[in-house]
Amino acid sequence: YSLIETAKANGQEPYAWLRHILERLPTASSVEDYEALLPWNCSPASASAS
Repeated sequence: YSLIETAKANGQEPYAWLRHILERLPTASSVEDYEALLPWNCSPASASAS
């Protein structure tokens, strides 16, 4: 699966999720920060609110 298909499979709107993670990746500094950005850990509402 691609990132887009994985986001879709986890109920995310793919482009909103990508925008959400790309905005937050520069400030991620721990494994937990990165794990929180995975599509199955990110709520669709928080991704679309970015």
